[in-house]
Amino acid sequence: MSKMERHEIHVHLHGKVQMVMFRDFIQRKARTLALVGYVCNLEGGVVEVVAQGPEDKLNTLILHLNKGPFLARVARADVKWRNPQKEFDTFSIVY
Repeated sequence: MSKMERHEIHVHLHGKVQMVMFRDFIQRKARTLALVGYVCNLEGGVVEVVAQGPEDKLNTLILHLNKGPFLARVARADVKWRNPQKEFDTFSIVY
């Protein structure tokens, strides 16, 4: 994927998003969409997602982020579109 086709989203997810397999869920969805980046837990019960790829696939990921896995309850997803900050080779969970 060329730099021109690569977009990036930076997302903070709020609600019941930790301890519900959220990171694993997002990693599977992102890899299915051939996106790269990472997902991690932050202090205060927030999940952070940085994902890169084509705009249409990122929009699909945003739909999944707003829903989450079965046990999750997403109260708010703060999505910021930005220029890619760094290059990733895969989509990983950061512990």
